[in-house]
Amino acid sequence: MFDKLDTAAARFRELEGRMADPAVIADNTLYTSLMKEYRRLEPIAAAYERYQTLKTALAETRELAITADDREMRELALEEQESLREALSATEQELKVFLLPRDPNDDRNVIVEIRAGAGGEEAALFAAVLYRMYTMYAENAGFKTARMSQNETELGGFREIVFQVEGDGAYSRFKFESGVHRVQRVPVTESQGRIQTSTVTVAVLPEAEAVDVEINPADIVMESCKSSGAGGQHINKTESAVRLTHKPTGIVVECQEERSQFKNRDKALKMLYTKLLDIKRTEQENKIAGERRTQVGTGDRSERIRTYNYPQGRMTDHRIGLTLYSLDKILNGNIGDVIDALIAADTALKMQEQA
Repeated sequence: MFDKLDTAAARFRELEGRMADPAVIADNTLYTSLMKEYRRLEPIAAAYERYQTLKTALAETRELAITADDREMRELALEEQESLREALSATEQELKVFLLPRDPNDDRNVIVEIRAGAGGEEAALFAAVLYRMYTMYAENAGFKTARMSQNETELGGFREIVFQVEGDGAYSRFKFESGVHRVQRVPVTESQGRIQTSTVTVAVLPEAEAVDVEINPADIVMESCKSSGAGGQHINKTESAVRLTHKPTGIVVECQEERSQFKNRDKALKMLYTKLLDIKRTEQENKIAGERRTQVGTGDRSERIRTYNYPQGRMTDHRIGLTLYSLDKILNGNIGDVIDALIAADTALKMQEQA
């Protein structure tokens, strides 16, 4: 463990020096890459430095407890030892967490797909509620969001909506949202006051870059069409919407959110690359049969992960047995505590496997 920490601390110091180099600062691509690594190593280096300081202090206090001539001084040293041992143990535990195998996708942007499941219009309306919840959370967490495509219903719900979340660590915060979300409430369209159960499926995909997946341009069929749905005078006036079909896999992606056909094409390509990377990643994960058992759940879209019960004001995450009676706050974007609990549970499982 300490060999890894020494290596990480040495690399952190090296990065500090390189990032002060004018030549590196002038190279924006290199500087950005080094900055990402620097930010990742910074908390590790800080915790390791704190560990070493505590270890030195504990050794000095032990020596003082033995050699001090003053009885009161010896007693104070013994008391200080206990406090230092606790702090040292906590810091060591923190360092073990830092050294756990890291998801290489954690720093990536994400593409989130929300689709109405069972429940008809009510499911579509709840898909809109989840979209609002995620975008409000993203905004509060400092991420940027952008719609990529949508299929809206007459009542303002979504049969499907796809959007991007951009920012450092976006995937690390959103990856546990993949799965089936169940809602229990009296539908807006129901006049009898009967509670209905509906479902919405969420898929969170780490955004791909062109270098992740090779695509033969000849395998892509591009079609342009007029945008559809609510959107003012621009809708149905120009053929700015883009549909891409990847012939080898049959994957179809659409984008109509931009006025420019070129911008829609770029977004659609980004979605296509991401879907192909997801297929590749799933195939790799399936080869490692036991890996999925050590995860809280980051990819199985058929798994029912959460229930939102409106009459009781309750949200239950079934994977970790977490129940909170603060549904209004959660649906208004305050899901940070839920995400933190999922990350903690996943970390505990990984540490258990490492033990």
